[in-house]
Amino acid sequence: MIRKAFLMEVKPGKIDEYEKTHNPVWPELQEIMKAHGIHNYSIFYHAKTNQLFGYLEIEDEEKLEKMAGNKVCKKWWLYMKNFLVSDSVAASKAKEEEMRQVFHMD
Repeated sequence: MIRKAFLMEVKPGKIDEYEKTHNPVWPELQEIMKAHGIHNYSIFYHAKTNQLFGYLEIEDEEKLEKMAGNKVCKKWWLYMKNFLVSDSVAASKAKEEEMRQVFHMD
């Protein structure tokens, strides 16, 4: 498994709505993520910075990248723009900052 982590920023006042959309997440999106090798996926909220920390484990980078072409994923990302800071109005995805692992313990 490959461990990945990232940061995103929630728009002010949008964390409650963001959380509702994920509980539960769209069933078809969950199936797509599983089919593209995503496991053990969690998102945490840090209130002082209004940031989200995401952690997931993937089977393969290429398999994960192929998910971006899926129409359900594109629809989800467009919907998430209501809650998350993105690079631009035209960007289809929220701004994500990938993080580098510096320690791990099983």
